[in-house]
Order: sequence, then structure tokens, then C-alpha cells
Amino acid sequence: MKRKLEISELIFKIISYMILTVFALACLYPFVYAVSAAISSRHAVEYAQVILFPKGVQFDAFARMFNNNMFWNSYSNTLFLTFYGTIWEMLLSILGAYALSKKRLLFRKGFNFFLVFTMWFAAGIVPQYLNYLATKRIFNGIGITDDKWLVVLAMGMAAMNIILLRNAFEGVPSEIEEAAIVDGATEFQVLTKVYVPMCKSTVATVALFFGISRWNGYFWARQMISDSNEHPLQVFIRLRLEEFTDPDQMTGWNETYASDSVIYALIVCSIVPILVIYPFIQKYFAKGTNEGGVKE
Repeated sequence: MKRKLEISELIFKIISYMILTVFALACLYPFVYAVSAAISSRHAVEYAQVILFPKGVQFDAFARMFNNNMFWNSYSNTLFLTFYGTIWEMLLSILGAYALSKKRLLFRKGFNFFLVFTMWFAAGIVPQYLNYLATKRIFNGIGITDDKWLVVLAMGMAAMNIILLRNAFEGVPSEIEEAAIVDGATEFQVLTKVYVPMCKSTVATVALFFGISRWNGYFWARQMISDSNEHPLQVFIRLRLEEFTDPDQMTGWNETYASDSVIYALIVCSIVPILVIYPFIQKYFAKGTNEGGVKE
């Protein structure tokens, strides 16, 4: 039998739902506007007539974008960086977190301190840039000339995510590990067959963090990848934005759609994959954050 809510509780719930609804609409509106502006006519966009729904619907901006080979090339580069970058970061993070979760690890407290220290004091952009240049020279020396691999391999650590995984691993009962070892499991099997499955919510959450970070990565990809054919989608969008806001290049624009519509179409296409994947991982998000964020 459900307990009848008191007046104060009912008022609190109503106010909470209203506030959450306002925040949800505020987060949803930019995406809705981007879609509407991407498919609206040039006149409606340039004269700020698009508020919520599209006006003068056309899909020429999407057609121009889809017919651009550089768009598909940058999309494939982003998929490359996201896929391999997430795998690389998850591999390093899981192995590092597993080692740091073991009390038998020598100098464990010191390693954990230095891990947290990197969150308190960052080296800065210039030292990090010089470090990447040194890494690039090493890669070139061993025959790796594809700068995408530099971005993948040189950006494989995130202290916060390692801490989330470490805390989750520390919550696994030691009796289960001992039982697996008695059954003949190796250290690697204990990690892959016991720890990772029991902490799958945290693993999925950290993978989502890494994936979104890789997908939205712009700054270091822009700095380290010199070949325009290897630029990811975010760099491609930024370059197109500079192109479409340059008055000299936009002289004589006579298309049926506004130049801004192309930018909005690019933004929509860059968001769609995250919107498609996120609902499948959302169920792990709260549980995974709680598992890794609270140390027992």
C-alpha cells in the first residue's frame, strides 16, 4: 500500500519536476534549433525567423554536405580516433586501476598520490605540446608517419577515470578473487573474468567518458595533425565555420540555403552518433559513477 504524500512532500516533488523540465527543455532547445536552422530557407535563417520550427523546409544544406568528400573523410577520421582511442585508453586505465587496487603493490600509496597529483597540478599546454612533439619525432623515427596514431597513443591517460575504476575494483570482495585463484585462474583471467564483469557499470561509464572525449576532441587534433586529409570532424567543422564567416569567401553566395545552415547540418551530424549510443549506456551511468566514486 502506497503511503500518502504529505503536502510539503507533494509541493517539493512538483517544484522539482518543474525545475527538471525547464532544464531538460533548455538542453533540448539548441539541438532542435540546429535541426530547424539546417533545413530552413536562406531567407528565414538570415533574417532570424527561425525560433523553434523550420520555415521554408529544404534539405539542400545536407545535400551539399553529403556530397562533400572531405566531410566523409573527416567523419571516418573521427570514427578512427574514437574507436582506437577509446580501446587504448580503456586498456591502460583498466590495467592501471587493477594494479592500484591491490594492497600488495609496492609503493601503492606513492603511485596513487602521483596519480591524484596530476589532477591538482597540470603541466600546462606548452610542456604538453613539447612532449607531444618529442613523441611525434619518436614515432617518425620508427616509421609511424600517420599523425592520427600520435593522437591515439599520446593521449591515453585520464587520472579521474583511473580513480573511478580503481575504487570500483576495490569494492570487489577478495573472497571471489581467492576462489578464482584456487580454481586455477591466472592474474589476467581474474581481471577479465571477475573484476571487469563485476564492475561492468563503471567500465561502461568510463568508456562513455572516453568515447565522448575522443569524439569531441578538437584542440590537440588541430595542433598535432598537419595533413588536412586526416583532420577529424570537429576540426573540419571549425575550418568550415571560419570559411563561412569570411566575407571575402562568401561574396556572391546565391544558394537557396544560408551558409549557417551548412554549419548547423554539420553540427547535427556530429551529435547524432552520441544520441544513438547514449541510451544504450545510460542505464550503467548512475550505477557506474556510484560504484567508482564511493570508496568503501
